[in-house]
Amino acid sequence: MDKFEQMRAFVQVVVSGGFAAAARQMGQSRSAVNKLVIALENDLGVQLLHRSTRVVSPTETGLAFYDRCVEILADVEEAERSVTQLHGSPKGRLRLNAPMTFGTMYLAPAIADFLVQYPDLQVELTLNDRFVDPIEEGFDVTVRIAEPQPTSSLFVQPLAPARRVLCASPTYLEKYGIPTHPMELRSHSCLHYGQVAMENRWTLRGADGEYTAIVRGALCSNNGEVLRDAAIRGLGITLLPRFIVETALQEEALQIVLPTYYPPELSIDVLYPVNRHLSVKIRLLVDFLRERFGQRSENRS
Repeated sequence: MDKFEQMRAFVQVVVSGGFAAAARQMGQSRSAVNKLVIALENDLGVQLLHRSTRVVSPTETGLAFYDRCVEILADVEEAERSVTQLHGSPKGRLRLNAPMTFGTMYLAPAIADFLVQYPDLQVELTLNDRFVDPIEEGFDVTVRIAEPQPTSSLFVQPLAPARRVLCASPTYLEKYGIPTHPMELRSHSCLHYGQVAMENRWTLRGADGEYTAIVRGALCSNNGEVLRDAAIRGLGITLLPRFIVETALQEEALQIVLPTYYPPELSIDVLYPVNRHLSVKIRLLVDFLRERFGQRSENRS
């Protein structure tokens, strides 16, 4: 049995926190991954994992061996990358996840150009606006737009800032008035991300300090385009990344509200599992996205 495949299975189980998630990530059955890890433990004569019905975690020996496996597999992947770059183009599949609006407006044409450059690769692009666990759902690379958050199981590579703006239609502002202070948002219809049953808080900073207002409105959604279009129709004030509303602002279908107050800036990040940081395919895609969007971040601010 391939020792490297056993090590990859063991590392994936540790990273994923279980056999089922590791199996999805590796594209194998749970029993196949389990057999690989058991074979590795038998070969070594040690127990690498604590197993229970609810959780799988490395033993003390397993944790030390995990660190060495990550180093060894990284060296192997680095060697493979060197050979691939010298003697041919990368091959295989990449599973990529991204938010819907950013995906359709910017990422889709970028991926098309990426595939022109690397025709032997296949990209499976999934777009949605819910929070995705890349490891649990088996994505090689995930693009996320959020406030930066550290994670031990994922590398996070910033691509570009994503500045947000408050905006509303001239019709709405003429009818209900233009707010002059963040706390006045409590009396306006605010179109926000999330669910009706949840309190939504908008935090804004200005020269006179930071303010947080609990907002409610006629509509909430998990999609920025839905909120933008509702704002254009005069249903309320919305807080969105500027790249979503830029055209509407230029066409004066929307106008900025409270221009001297600013929400916390979001970041457009690319995330990928720590045990894959030297994968040729992933490194090529991440480098491509960094060059594509990093140099043009001002267009998305």
